[in-house]
Parts: sequence; C-alpha cells; structure tokens
Amino acid sequence: MQRIVHHAIYPTFADWETGHLTAHLRNGRYRREPGGFEIVTVGLDAEPVVTMGGLRVTPDLTLDRLDPAGSALLILPGADLWDSGDTLAPFARKAREFLDAGVPVAAICGATAGLAREGLLDDRDHTSAVLPYLEAQAGYAGARHYLDRDAVLGGDLITAGPTEPVAFAREVFRRLDVFRPEVLDAWFRLFERSDPTAFEVLMAA
Repeated sequence: MQRIVHHAIYPTFADWETGHLTAHLRNGRYRREPGGFEIVTVGLDAEPVVTMGGLRVTPDLTLDRLDPAGSALLILPGADLWDSGDTLAPFARKAREFLDAGVPVAAICGATAGLAREGLLDDRDHTSAVLPYLEAQAGYAGARHYLDRDAVLGGDLITAGPTEPVAFAREVFRRLDVFRPEVLDAWFRLFERSDPTAFEVLMAA
C-alpha cells in the first residue's frame, strides 16, 4: 500500500476540517502497523495559498503532476472557492481519476459540491451539509444516494459536512484500515465526545 496521502490546498481552504485526519495519519500512534503516512500538499500551481484561518501554505506538488498510482488517498477540504465558480474544478476532475483508479477520495464541506457538479455523487452513497445544498449544484443527480449522517464511506469515496471533521477522519481511517475496530471506536469517542473510558483503550493500543 502507498504511504503517501495527498492533501489539496487552495485559497480559503478550511484548515480545521482536515486537522484531525492529517495529524493522526501522519502520527503512527494507535496504528495496526507501525509508522504513519507522509502528507504531501497539492496546489493548482506552485504559489503559496492562504487558508480560511489565515495560514500561508506552499504546495509540495502541482496538480498536473499528481498521479493516483503514487497515492493512498486524495483529501479535498472545503473552501469558499467551491461555491464561487469553477476555479477548483480541476481538483474534482482529478478526484475522478483517483476513483477510476480505485484510489480513495475524501471530500468535506464545499468539496462535496465540486464532486456533485462533476457527477461523482450520482452513483455513490454520500453526505454533505444538507441535501438542498447539493441539489443546488448544476447536474447533480445523486439525491437517492444521499445519506443524512455525520460522514459516509461509499466505496472509495468518503464525504462529510462542515461540522463533522472527526467523523470525516473516522471514515477515512476505516477505509484505509488504519486502526483495529475497537481502537477506531475509542478514538472517535475520545475526540468527538470526550469520553474518558476511551482513553484506556487507546493507551493499551
């Protein structure tokens, strides 16, 4: 299995939506197997971008050089730009390449709208902020596959709404088989619900 995860970055991306995910992929703690994943950032070009939280991030790689064969996962965070034109459409097209190659794609918040416009939600189980948000996207025909859940794993596609970064991470971990089931359950209970009983399970792991 590839040990590189690619994280798309673009102006206004919501930096908090993927923090749990990338931190725990990179850190080998609690893992089935020792070691973590390398996180590689991908931009439309080589220019630094400023996140929604005001952080300045420089891409490691440009989108035209991204090959699904060299990746374990593509992460698409939300951003204002997903709702203001087609600037980020190349990332949705790249997501199609990944899914066609059998490589997982994880999209949260506004990135689900970009995938909806690309037609990638029409035949896969998915979620988002709310169904009407996706129904407002041109060409979306996937309402019958919409699930009102915190996060959804639909084959190789992981989706979540903007308020569910922990559940989003949970479903990625499930797809990549990062943790044993009892550890995954404890991780979610600790970080989503501050459940103190989960701590013992994680320490034992």
